[in-house]
Amino acid sequence: MLRQPAFGHRLRKLRMAQGLSQTALAGEGMSTGYLSRLESGARQPTDRAVGYLAARLGLEVSDFDEPATGSLAHALTLAASTGSPDAIEALRRALAAEGHESPVLRWQALWLLAQAARIQGDLTVERDRLTQLVALGEEAGVSELRVRGLTRLARCLRSIGEITPALDAAVDAHRIALGEELGVEDRATALLALISVQAEAGRMGEARMHADELTALVGGRTDALWAEAMWTVAAVRMRQGDYPGAQACLDEALDRFSSQEDLILWIRLRLATARLHLQKLPVDPEQAQLRADEAEAALAFVGTPTLRQDLTALKADLAFATGRYDEARAQLGALAADQPRMTHRGRVRLEMLRYQLLILGGDPAGMQGLRALAQQAQEDANIDLAAEIWRVLADALTQAGHQAGQASAVGG
Repeated sequence: MLRQPAFGHRLRKLRMAQGLSQTALAGEGMSTGYLSRLESGARQPTDRAVGYLAARLGLEVSDFDEPATGSLAHALTLAASTGSPDAIEALRRALAAEGHESPVLRWQALWLLAQAARIQGDLTVERDRLTQLVALGEEAGVSELRVRGLTRLARCLRSIGEITPALDAAVDAHRIALGEELGVEDRATALLALISVQAEAGRMGEARMHADELTALVGGRTDALWAEAMWTVAAVRMRQGDYPGAQACLDEALDRFSSQEDLILWIRLRLATARLHLQKLPVDPEQAQLRADEAEAALAFVGTPTLRQDLTALKADLAFATGRYDEARAQLGALAADQPRMTHRGRVRLEMLRYQLLILGGDPAGMQGLRALAQQAQEDANIDLAAEIWRVLADALTQAGHQAGQASAVGG
């Protein structure tokens, strides 16, 4: 039960954190005088009043409970040291109440909250947190914070499929990192984001140029930054049709990057390598299965919802590539029953696979679906994805024509 005067103190703090006057918060459903008495502790709040004020502030009723720590700095320390869901929730509530804290401290809190959302695959929440983060970086006037916020926002927007704003954010991050002569880590992460978004936008010449710049920048390292750089460079080469070059980059990363450095990245490298083996010509399902098995074994130690869905999607593609169509349908069914945590590109690929299976079954909706996906990707400025869908559609049309020809020959 909410009691005075603690409720009044908390209410005033939450109101001031959002820059609202008593009149603005009271609105038409409450008198300013009553709100003033609540904040002073002179009146005990009713359930109706609490619900109304929570709705006006965009908060939960539980947010009126004073955090046990009473401090954003304390909540930040706990969240950074444990990362537990309870600590993250306490940090969210402390941030909502402590709007008067320094921009740098609030930036750190938002960074952790955005990271937690990303790990859980909640890209919409991550985007909202990062948008606030970028604004705080500008307010703080610290170049490193500006670059890190813009870089992470660009990568999140790319994952969601919002390519044009992602490109704007990545270009800004790269420009600031170079202009302010920031350290290697900030320049490299800005390049990682820029290259990835440029590749999605079909700007392969620019992506390849920046990939060469990135390779030179991280040369001589074997840490997580280097491994992610090798993965990014491999993705660019793969999209340019240079499959041997892409495989060489990924194989080097697999050989030299230790799972003790970053187990999640170690798993993602194996999933990426497995996909390469399914996309190159000729496909190599045995190597793809090997890397998928390695990733699956490690997921027992650090499984996140996103990684598990990525692995299931990979298994569906592997089943399709080896002619096990019923198994591919079963994997798609398992994914459909779960809350989607994958990136926009990952979800589109699942749709592509579903339409390919329809085509195999003679359903014309498969062709129509692929065309619609390709057209939507073009409208979203996701040129590389659109090109991939058109290639799949062309292959499907060729395969359908071949099957029709065989049927005609048998009938004749």
